[in-house]
Amino acid sequence: MLPPLNSIVSRLRLKQLRLLVALSDHGSLIKAAEQVALTQPGASKALHEIESALGATLFVRTNRGLEPNEVGHVVIRYARLIQTDLAHLREEMIGILQGHGGRLSLGTIMGAVPLLTDALSRLLEKRQALSVEIVEDTSGHLLHLLDEGRLDLAICRTSISQRPHLYDSLDVRDEQLAVVANKSHPLAKEKNLVLSDLAGFRWVVYSANMPMRLLLEREFHEAGLRFPLYLLETTSAFTTLSLLQRNPTLVALLSTDVAQFCSRFGMTTVLPLELHSRSEPYQLVTRHGSVLSPVARLFIQELTQESSAKRDESAAPPAAQLT
Repeated sequence: MLPPLNSIVSRLRLKQLRLLVALSDHGSLIKAAEQVALTQPGASKALHEIESALGATLFVRTNRGLEPNEVGHVVIRYARLIQTDLAHLREEMIGILQGHGGRLSLGTIMGAVPLLTDALSRLLEKRQALSVEIVEDTSGHLLHLLDEGRLDLAICRTSISQRPHLYDSLDVRDEQLAVVANKSHPLAKEKNLVLSDLAGFRWVVYSANMPMRLLLEREFHEAGLRFPLYLLETTSAFTTLSLLQRNPTLVALLSTDVAQFCSRFGMTTVLPLELHSRSEPYQLVTRHGSVLSPVARLFIQELTQESSAKRDESAAPPAAQLT
């Protein structure tokens, strides 16, 4: 039986975790001991103390040296994460003490990438020494990273969570969706399309039960069409674009912001298909009750200004009506 968490925390030391990482890197107790400034007997004792504290054997001896077993690989992975977190801690402390810089960890779903990068670009003009980590993933995984404290905030949706009360959220942008394809797609030159025109083509889609996938399924259902059978499922924007580039018969559903960005650089074209369903808005999400750093609050300020400007643009009449 594994020891309780309090026992593990009270018995493990940072130098022991460094030894684990060194053992993984070198596979030799002698070389690992040299790296962390221990004698070989001291390293052997430290390894025994680690395994005793965790209640499990972590390494097996082979003719190539010490090799981590399955549990050992897990422990080493978390030892590396702890070292990385400490490096980030030091980096953020330096930024605070020097009165500039700092560190910011941001999460975003694919469709909100343009919104995030616009706000971040303005912030970097003001905080040039700022270090930033950006994670693009699904709302579910981003919320998981928020739970672990690995993100300061995320632009995603809390509706997919079974515990939305764990988060503070603010709607920042209504999402509009567009169907995109290769510029050489057989229907790229058409002036107007309906969903039945695209029912026979292969779609690149999000995984089942994700908001954009559910919206597309609803569109097919309301049009009285069978949802396509042979799908390419991915949550990666780059994979989606690569597939569209390589195969001119594929179609995909993207946020309008991403679709317009890709079209502007000649990567794809937006097909003239009007969707009747509306997606949920993006939300700015933080852990409920969390204390945000000054630089995180500055980013939120830039983001909310950006989303307000976008809403004003969409509400404004066309330029021809303003003259």
